[in-house]
Amino acid sequence: MNRRAFFKSSGIALFGTGAVPQWLARSVAGETERRRVLVAIFQRGAVDALNMVVPHGEKAYYNYRPAIAVPRERVIDLDGHFGLHPALAPLKPAWDSRQLAIVHAVGSPDATRSHFDAQDYMESGTPGVKSTRDGWLNRALPKDAARSPVRAVSMGPALARTLRGPQPAVAVQSLDSFRVAESAKFEEMYSRAADQPLAAAGRDTFEAVKLIESIRKQPYTPANGAEYPGGRFGQSLRQIAQLIKADVGLEVAFADLGGWDHHVNEVGPTVEQGPLANLLREFGGALAAFHRDLEDRMDDVAIVTMSEFGRTARENGNRGTDHGHGGVMLALGGRVNGGRVLGEWPGLAPEQLYEGRDLAVTTDFRDVLGEVVAGHLGATDLSRVFPGHRPGAPRGVLRT
Repeated sequence: MNRRAFFKSSGIALFGTGAVPQWLARSVAGETERRRVLVAIFQRGAVDALNMVVPHGEKAYYNYRPAIAVPRERVIDLDGHFGLHPALAPLKPAWDSRQLAIVHAVGSPDATRSHFDAQDYMESGTPGVKSTRDGWLNRALPKDAARSPVRAVSMGPALARTLRGPQPAVAVQSLDSFRVAESAKFEEMYSRAADQPLAAAGRDTFEAVKLIESIRKQPYTPANGAEYPGGRFGQSLRQIAQLIKADVGLEVAFADLGGWDHHVNEVGPTVEQGPLANLLREFGGALAAFHRDLEDRMDDVAIVTMSEFGRTARENGNRGTDHGHGGVMLALGGRVNGGRVLGEWPGLAPEQLYEGRDLAVTTDFRDVLGEVVAGHLGATDLSRVFPGHRPGAPRGVLRT
């Protein structure tokens, strides 16, 4: 359904109590352009990057992990040195079509091993600085008086740290449940509020409610036979795809998947079993379904994934791994310079490990995000998005 037909059939004007917002008037008139969308995904808990994107060409990897390493014959080879965990097999077609790129040995310059601090630093975009109030994804949004009320969406019960800030954003646990009881009464109360910022926040919220109510009335079937996993993460990506296809002005979206803190029994009887494999299957299946569903829209979409830090190079005594340093990021999209493992690989020899135990960080996570924010969203001032950071050499995440 195209943009104009969507708004004509949605009945959204019936919800309004005042003037039609500028963004909606432009959309109904067919005057808006199809917007690019950035989807940021957080793997909370510190994913084991070495078992997710396996350096199977490194002898040391197998020496360090006699019980939990992914056997060479089970690795999905990418370039002769790196390969995907077998649970990520659904992502291989995106790699083959050069729409999936991997940045290895990436992370924060801050050495904390605290989940709380590391996640906060990554979402704020200011490693080592606890006083930053807003998030990098909020700062990446340009000021726009004609913005859509759903230009920035955080999938979940609360607004993600990375989307907090002066630019309006909404938290959506699910499109079906996004509503306010007795909304007309509350809308009137907010409209009369003497506090202008409070009144503006209320107006933005109720505009988002009305718009999403109209979207959820439209039946949605993923395209190209895409099948999303049944968990919360898969459904979050399914609903982000639905918002993108509705052409309602979405610009950035955030989703997360927790549970990656595998200190014990990371791997089951085989590498295709156990907690890590189960999470990677959900993670990879959801990304692959999203890519398949939005096949003809992927030139407008970029996905970037991150985790607060990596894990130790050596397995521990409980068939797991402990908090580490260097990790891995994925970039997926039609404009991604894919089919390549990017970044400088530091090696896994004992003298190459960070503090003698972890994969070293050779690429600052802000450099990866900065390339995507500038090249995909068109941000011109990265010093505002990542204050205090001087970008390193470009990694070539996007095609020029």
